Amino acid sequence: MLSPQVDIVILNYNGKKFLESCIPSLLKCTWPNTKIYLLDNASTNDDVNYVQSNFPEVQIIRNPLNNGYCAAYNLAFSACSGKYIVCLNNDVTVNPDWIEHLVELAETDEKIAALQPKIVSYYDPNMFEYAGASGGMMDVYGYPFLRGRMFKTIEKDEGQYNDIMDIFWASGAAMFLRRSALDISGFLDETIVHHMDEIDLCWRLRMHGFRVMVQPKSVINHIGGATIQTNSFKKVYWNHRNSIYMMIKNYGFSNLCTKVPVHIILDYIAVVQSLLTLNFTTVRGILSAHAWLLFNLPLIMSKRKEVQQKRTVKDKEITPFLYKGSIVLAYFLQGKKTYKSLKITHKNGY
Repeated sequence: MLSPQVDIVILNYNGKKFLESCIPSLLKCTWPNTKIYLLDNASTNDDVNYVQSNFPEVQIIRNPLNNGYCAAYNLAFSACSGKYIVCLNNDVTVNPDWIEHLVELAETDEKIAALQPKIVSYYDPNMFEYAGASGGMMDVYGYPFLRGRMFKTIEKDEGQYNDIMDIFWASGAAMFLRRSALDISGFLDETIVHHMDEIDLCWRLRMHGFRVMVQPKSVINHIGGATIQTNSFKKVYWNHRNSIYMMIKNYGFSNLCTKVPVHIILDYIAVVQSLLTLNFTTVRGILSAHAWLLFNLPLIMSKRKEVQQKRTVKDKEITPFLYKGSIVLAYFLQGKKTYKSLKITHKNGY
């Protein structure tokens, strides 16, 4: 029996220093049928020449513009031919058997459209990594968190999240996708540009009846924060803009009317708190995000109409995968700093 082809696509922009460790680790992978692509997002350095000279087995996909995560990977999705595609950051190294575990799980159920490996810190493999940990979750008000990281609290990996289970979203740092599912859900939404794009994609996959899961037997090491710094204006702006955008687009009418206003209120509580602590970067980021949403309502409603017309699964089948309360209130007011402390029960895990 032939092993299904897995296309590993490394997104890169002036990241030669990361490629020097990332690509050699990928070449040590033991899965017998992989193609490795460098998806270069218009690097201004000699990254492409470096890869062509040192790793001729790596194929090059050139994006002529540095126009964000979504547009770049959509270009790659059109170019790849494998049964599975992996979106991979350049600032990672991988365990040799990481692909085996992902394929093994994906092959058990054709409804599994997206998978995430366990993502630990490159600098301290005993700690979870901020951007992925052991699977992405979200509350009903559109605030994401992780099994292993809530806001700035990052847990030590002690095997507490080693269970294979359904999650709400898979980290874009290492997202394993079933190509046939993408053809049904549609590719990444380029209006998002980057940040929370993977959450939107996984949400839309669920709107078509697919599953999103974590496979902690597969492990990668991630440096993180290599593109946009965590506390920067850009990070605040994109996250707050895109979280509300995808809620308006993806929620059914009832949840749209009840959940989005709460998110907006929580955002303005954050604005007030940031003013009191003189954190003007956060204030400017949130207000700029809301201004974009206000001035782009016609575009947002057009996107919403398109998504809602295509969906085949209603909210009542998706919301069980969301945390019913507010993760903001649980963390900041109730002192619940870890995923375990939320005491979420899951009926769909393995």
